[in-house]
Amino acid sequence: MSEILIATRRTEVFVPFLELNGFVVENVGDDIYKVTRENELPVYVSVYENNMYFEVDLGNVSEFGSKELYFNLLDLNTEILPVSFAVNNSNPEDPRLVLVESRMTVDLSDQELLAVFDALELAVDKAEAVLAEYVTE
Repeated sequence: MSEILIATRRTEVFVPFLELNGFVVENVGDDIYKVTRENELPVYVSVYENNMYFEVDLGNVSEFGSKELYFNLLDLNTEILPVSFAVNNSNPEDPRLVLVESRMTVDLSDQELLAVFDALELAVDKAEAVLAEYVTE
């Protein structure tokens, strides 16, 4: 007889769950958390109603930004799904290139949440490779 597997479901609180999975979580106020893991860039997670928004700041690229760079970043969006590049223009004096993702908090699974952080980590690596071509020019 083959082994029979039974799936179970438990619920965990967001911050302790991440901490148990190797993340450092800092509440920076107004339902915004700074989440870091090892030497990776911090992920800012904001919670609003039934949604979580994830953002990684890649910096200001306006000094070396070009039509070609922005096209390459948009083209890369198809490779880094479910995350994507965006511009955070909340401070018009300092527009930031960011990676973003969002999830509904209703019925959010542990694997789904951890997959967002993994996808952001992989996207940062791809972004660094593309941006390095423009920073050294």
